[in-house]
Amino acid sequence: MSATQNKMTVTQLTILTAVNMMGSGIILLPAKLAEVGTISIFSWIITAGGSLALAYAFARCGMLSRKPGGMGGYAEYAFGKAGNYMANYTYGLSLVIANVAIAITAVGYGTVLFGATLTPLQTGLWTILLLILTTVANFGGAQITGRIGAVTVWGVIIPVVVISLLGWFWFSGSTWVAAWNPHNIDFLPAVGGSISITLWAFLGLESACANADAVENPERDVPIAVMGGTIAAAVIYIVSTNVIAGMIPNAELAASNAPFGLAFTQMFNPFIGSIVTALMVLACIGSLLGWQFTVAQVFKSSADVGYFLPIFGKATRNGTPIVCMIILLVAQVALALMTISPELSSQFQKVVDLAVVTNLVPYIMSMAALITIQKIAGVPAGKALMTNIIAMIATAYSFYALISSGEQALMLGGLCIFAGWTLFGFVSARFYGRELEAGVIDPGKSMQT
Repeated sequence: MSATQNKMTVTQLTILTAVNMMGSGIILLPAKLAEVGTISIFSWIITAGGSLALAYAFARCGMLSRKPGGMGGYAEYAFGKAGNYMANYTYGLSLVIANVAIAITAVGYGTVLFGATLTPLQTGLWTILLLILTTVANFGGAQITGRIGAVTVWGVIIPVVVISLLGWFWFSGSTWVAAWNPHNIDFLPAVGGSISITLWAFLGLESACANADAVENPERDVPIAVMGGTIAAAVIYIVSTNVIAGMIPNAELAASNAPFGLAFTQMFNPFIGSIVTALMVLACIGSLLGWQFTVAQVFKSSADVGYFLPIFGKATRNGTPIVCMIILLVAQVALALMTISPELSSQFQKVVDLAVVTNLVPYIMSMAALITIQKIAGVPAGKALMTNIIAMIATAYSFYALISSGEQALMLGGLCIFAGWTLFGFVSARFYGRELEAGVIDPGKSMQT
């Protein structure tokens, strides 16, 4: 069989991109958006536009960049080694935080599945237990847990697609209209209040161009697949959450810890609702298994090239960074305890806001670096201008999402960033040491300067 026959078509890559994006991030969204009302459809439209701009810009970065390391490599074009470090640091940190949100989601659906009522402390403790179990399960390597995640993710995707297609038979226009703005919030605060939660569903779009080598014509197919996959995910997100908002009264939906299970109960019966709830619990656990290993690998790979402290790079014979996993687990436990709230949805919102803030840092750095990336790649001025305009639109959206995340998330995110700069001080000298050995830096001239 020829190499061409082994390549994916642009349609296959588009579907793969959409599936990769549609993980556990959507599971609690109908309930969170119900707290704002169906006016949040404007948040979806704004976020879909911003995400499309980000997706296209990342596709261009992936096609033109010659530096390894994903967003860290992109950032290095404009910000040097420190930029590479900060992009990887904030991205890795956002994954650490996001995993706590996934664990909270699993606990929320689990309480509905088993008919349990938990105190805030009990919710926090179950969240911590789930984080511990999924970390320890990865000590032997990710071979099995990775396969589990690839199967369980369909426990989210199938119910969401079914709701989008069949939920209209139970949709009530009057129910949807009654949920428009239940708390009578002014338009701009209402729209801004759900920006971070809608962006949460799109996080990971930067990885959509990771399969460039799998298509025959990546210059043409990757941007099409990234944009097409993002549009497909956006349509399914907007349709599914709004269909549910027209099926279930607003107050009932906002109070639910398992909105998709509630929707299927209303569509069919409690037994089907319980099956969907169970599938989504399994999907969260499967997703968490994979991401717990992935985030440890992000820190390990950065430690291997000198950006993070060497302790993060220590690994067993099979390459598993167990010490790194334990350090990150301690950070997750601390975060789970810090964000304990009277209601599970409130704890989820706090963690999501912080994950979004830290994830937007490498996004913004990558957008800024795209100008330099294109110049070095020799992109014609006309084509570069259009891409730069799109990147600036993506940047403007990113800043809007930062502002909409709230003062607490911005403050904690800022503290995390300053802590990152402090940690960089422990490793930065080694880069200059390498340059000194290579004769790139003259110590005498450096002192005179």
